[in-house]
Amino acid sequence: MSQSGSQGAAFIRDVRQSDVIWLVRDDGGSPTFSADGTRSLPFWSTSPRARRAAAKIWGHGLRVESMPLDTWCDCVLPDAARDGLMIGVNWSGPRLVGWSFTPNEVLNLLSATHTMT
Repeated sequence: MSQSGSQGAAFIRDVRQSDVIWLVRDDGGSPTFSADGTRSLPFWSTSPRARRAAAKIWGHGLRVESMPLDTWCDCVLPDAARDGLMIGVNWSGPRLVGWSFTPNEVLNLLSATHTMT
């Protein structure tokens, strides 16, 4: 499995266990990234993962916050879908690389994982 693949699998496993999502934001909101013309909104499955991204990549006034998984699924994912955003999961490394999914794909992955446990 690739590094991105293992990070994606860890994301689903971790958030299912903790029922918490982690994000990086400032007073204006969370940063988005564009790749191949598609904007992605990144999220992490643990506080240390989000803190590493905030400190090494952005710094400058961004903070790490948590959100209940249910709130994220019920509010953030539908808004992201409406805005045409992809969801980046557990991006890591000096350039923040990893997998991105549509909001519906994330919901399907979480549902599939939930029914398997």
